[in-house]
Formats: sequence, structure tokens, C-alpha cells
Amino acid sequence: MMLRLITLVVCLTLLSSAGSTQAKEPLILGREWSAYKEKFLEPNGRIVDNGNGAISHSEGQGYGLLLAYLADSPSDFERIWSFTRTELLLRDDGLSAWKWEPDASPHVQDINNATDGDLLIAYALGLAGSRWKRMDFIQAAARMAQSILSKTVISAGGRTILLPGAIGFRAADRQDGPVVNPSYWIFEALPVMGILAPSDRWQALSDDGLALIRTLQIDPARLPPEWVSLKQHPVPAKGFEAHFSYNAIRIPLYLARSNINDPELMRGLMDAMVDEHGIPAVIDLLTGRPIETLSDPGYRAIRDFLACRVDGTPLPPSSIQFQPDLYYPATLQLLVLAGIREKYPSCL
Repeated sequence: MMLRLITLVVCLTLLSSAGSTQAKEPLILGREWSAYKEKFLEPNGRIVDNGNGAISHSEGQGYGLLLAYLADSPSDFERIWSFTRTELLLRDDGLSAWKWEPDASPHVQDINNATDGDLLIAYALGLAGSRWKRMDFIQAAARMAQSILSKTVISAGGRTILLPGAIGFRAADRQDGPVVNPSYWIFEALPVMGILAPSDRWQALSDDGLALIRTLQIDPARLPPEWVSLKQHPVPAKGFEAHFSYNAIRIPLYLARSNINDPELMRGLMDAMVDEHGIPAVIDLLTGRPIETLSDPGYRAIRDFLACRVDGTPLPPSSIQFQPDLYYPATLQLLVLAGIREKYPSCL
């Protein structure tokens, strides 16, 4: 067991350092992390989604862990992990409950998981355990990665796919199942999962996820929907709006942060995800029309990140200045800034 853990540390260290610039300071600056903490992090380690009834969820805890790692703040990481471990890791299969409600008793009313949250938690734990030589983090990350693999990674229609949750999305659960959410493919995390829980299915998951996104250019919008039925050929899932919206806006972010080099795909997303003024928007895929402007700098920063990746265009000051208001776009903006500082500093 000890040899296995040492091997994990070495592999994770090599992976996290490959292709990275040697930053003189953390990828998230101290003033940015302080502003984020003041707005969204409670003393007990709970990340508060202030745009969604002040709930917490596995996604937010996973993002919080990843941001604390990128800010090189072990003490904050420990706090966030403590809340996550004690309040959300309530299932018996190693996955976390997806939602924590401050005004409910008990706080967790729905024990189902959200696979993107679990991926983020395991990813952050693996990276932090490697950097800070915390075997307990690495052990926890490995257990969660193995659970994600066994409970939510399946084969369907010749594809390796990621179920959004362990329950409710399989062919046996829905008439149009299986159903996936393309924004749950966190591409940068999948190589780390492959080290934590070795299997060739992680690479297949990455390859098939990217291939799926390339095919999900729904006319006339030419953008991927948030929820997709894979019963036959990919189509928007029943019971969900056929929109490119708050979930899907993470797809170009995860592509830009990863080592995937597909300028044509990124340019297509960059051009299609905006309204007539060039501002990111919720897009009705059936009409191609924007139905809600996403004007927060955090959303705009994603499109600017794509422009950086595709054309080398520097980010405008509005995407670099960090003045957090709502949890979700503030989180996305910090991930943009960290990604650019790590690999594309000329875009600043």
C-alpha cells in the first residue's frame, strides 16, 4: 500500500508539472483569493452559492478545493475539505451527496451525487496531496476516483460516457436514456483520475467526450445542449430546455484549460456563444436566438480565454479585474485567470 501511494505521488507530481510554467506566485493571486473567500467561504469551510438560495453543493466544494490549491492555501483547502468530508460524503459508495441546504433538516435531502462535483473534489485532492505531500488527500482522491469509475463511467452505443449521477440517467432509468451533460467532462481532471484509479477507460472517456461535443452542433445555433439523450443519435434530452446555458458555458472553459488543441472547435464555440453585441448569452438552440445575456465578467472571461487560445488576443482589463459578486461566474473567472497565468501568460 505504501509503495502504491508513493508511486501515486510521483506520477501526480510529474503530471502536474508537465507543460506548466514555473510561476513566481500562485496562479490565483492573494488579493483575488481573499476577495473570493470574503464573499463565498464560511469559517466552517462551506462554499456558499449566493445566487442559488445560499445552498452549497459538491460542485462548489470541488471548485473551492481547486481554487484553494491554485491559490496555494493549504489552510483554506483543509477547511473546505473538512466541510466536504463531514457534510457531503454521506453515501456508502465513496461519492458525495450533491446538495446541502442551510434551512433544511437534515441539510442533505437528496443523497444522489453529481459527478462533476465528485470529479472536481477528487482532482483537487490528488493535486493538493501531491504538492503538499499529504497521503491522506491522495488516499481519499483515489477512493473517490475509483467510485466515479465504477458507478458513473459506462459504455453505451459504442461510447464510453459519464453519467451525471449514479442514479436517474441510465437507459433503465429514463425512456430516452442514457442522458449525459457534456459540461460534466472536466478534461483536465481525467489524466489525474487515470493515475488515481488506473484504467484505460479514462482515456476512452476523454476521447469519446470530445468526439461527442464535436457532433453536438445543434442547428441553427451550432452549440451543444446542456442535457443530451444518447438513446439513438444525440439529441436534446426530454424534460430539459434545448438551451446552451449556465451549465454548457463551462464546456469551452474546460476545453481552453486543457491540453486539447482544437482551434476549429474553440473558434466555433467562441463565435456562437454570444449575442449580437458579442456578450455571452443563453442561446435557444432551436431558433439560434439569445434569450438571456450573461454579462458578468466571469462569463465574458470565458470567451476572452477562447480568443486567447485561438488568436493570441490579450484579455481586456474587464476580464482581468476580479470583483466578485455571484459565486458561479466569480469561480469561472478565477479558473480562466489561473489557466492563462499557467500556460498563456502572453495573453495578459
